[in-house]
Amino acid sequence: MKFVLEVDISGMRGEGEAVAELGRALRYWGGNLRHYALQPGDGSEIHDSQYRRVGSWHIAPAS
Repeated sequence: MKFVLEVDISGMRGEGEAVAELGRALRYWGGNLRHYALQPGDGSEIHDSQYRRVGSWHIAPAS
């Protein structure tokens, strides 16, 4: 299986905003993973601190 994470940081313009938001997303979703079985098909949207959808993660079968 593969853990696939995609976060679009192109809309993050402020100084250090992309770094701060990406770090926040990784901390939040890393801690939240315990609520998932981590089986193919599991996944969730990722939102920034302003609750804008900026990406998603999912579990995919190995290629």
